[in-house]
Amino acid sequence: MAVGHRYRTKPIECWQKAKELRLNHYKQIVSAKEDGKLMVTGGAETPQPLLAGLGEFAFLAGEPYGATIGSQPEVSQECGEVAESRGFARDLCGYMRNYWGSMYLDRFFYGGPFPRPDFCFQLHFCDSHAKWFQVVAEHYGVPYFSLDYPVLGRHERNDTRRDYLAGQMLDFIDWAQKITGRGYDDEKMIEACRNEFQSSSLWGEVMLENRNIPAPLDQKSIFSLYIIAVLMRDAKESVDFNRLMLDEVRSRVADGIAALPDERCRLVDDSPPPWYFLRLYRHMEKYGVVVVASSYSILLAGAVSEGSDGRWARALSPEEQGMPMKSREDACRALAQFYMDRHIFDTFFTGEAKARIHSRIVREWQAEGLIIHQNRGCEGISLGSSEARLQLLKEGIPVIAYEGNMADKREFDETQVMDRIEAFAESLNLTKLAD
Repeated sequence: MAVGHRYRTKPIECWQKAKELRLNHYKQIVSAKEDGKLMVTGGAETPQPLLAGLGEFAFLAGEPYGATIGSQPEVSQECGEVAESRGFARDLCGYMRNYWGSMYLDRFFYGGPFPRPDFCFQLHFCDSHAKWFQVVAEHYGVPYFSLDYPVLGRHERNDTRRDYLAGQMLDFIDWAQKITGRGYDDEKMIEACRNEFQSSSLWGEVMLENRNIPAPLDQKSIFSLYIIAVLMRDAKESVDFNRLMLDEVRSRVADGIAALPDERCRLVDDSPPPWYFLRLYRHMEKYGVVVVASSYSILLAGAVSEGSDGRWARALSPEEQGMPMKSREDACRALAQFYMDRHIFDTFFTGEAKARIHSRIVREWQAEGLIIHQNRGCEGISLGSSEARLQLLKEGIPVIAYEGNMADKREFDETQVMDRIEAFAESLNLTKLAD
């Protein structure tokens, strides 16, 4: 058990910049057609660099948008009920139902009508996602292209999987030129690939710095900062922001600046939180608990690789690994390899992979336990979570699990969850700090 100390703390300097970038991103979506940009929608994991070769575009990523709606329970409930009235089951992805409801209402969260896409583009790796944007494409009567992510073990038949995905990327480029009537600039696509590699690697480094004691960042704040590398990782703005963020967090580590001045226990969690109840993290702080990471906050926006000491380290770009990008074909192979190497996809497939990654994060981030959100709003993240819990308990790692839904408050019992958190804190011999 970590010993309680009184650390120095101060606000995050990059906070306002993150808010400005995020708001500007959605403003560009609203004005995309007026500005002569392509308007495209799909999942946040879709390889956006492939769009850059077509010229200026705005991309509405479904999951962050669904999470934003989920943070407002009244709006989320209305959107969910509209989707359900169309015959969609309540146990489908919470983000997807919020997105669909907003679309059917023709009401964009950031003002005005829901932005009509020129086409939909999706990387299909989750049960819901290919169908998610098929429904959108059919609703608007627009074209749709879905990349099939090859699901196998991390390094199983790696070259075959990479070439399969790269071939689909090349097919997409040909398809997109035909349906838009636009030419394609390979250099812009290659530049966007480099931006994604750098942005993801930089965010991975930010999260690696959070292994420090005291943690310079807390999970609630991280969720407001990592989103830049999710929304616009193909853009230079994301690279620049994450470089600033890395400089700041390294400075906080050097100066002993903590996210929580009374840090005395470190936990990690496993998935998106209930976005309407982020007070969960603030309540834990009353016990001196700081949540320092999750597979979601490290790996959705970031990339890491195996370091020489056996711990995660800075992710090497495909070019650094000997894959030059001198042509469109080179770039697609490099981009496909980058996606093959991303750990985030592993967490969607088996309980064994989940347990391995969660156990690693607990150890490397020097945490005392794991919080599992048995998230009814995401089939992929919840798949195998109970099996992962049992494995972690066998390893002697304390685990608390609570039921909820990341984007639908109707599935959440606040009193029950708070009682479980308090009981877990007591099991770790923690008492509430004096006010």
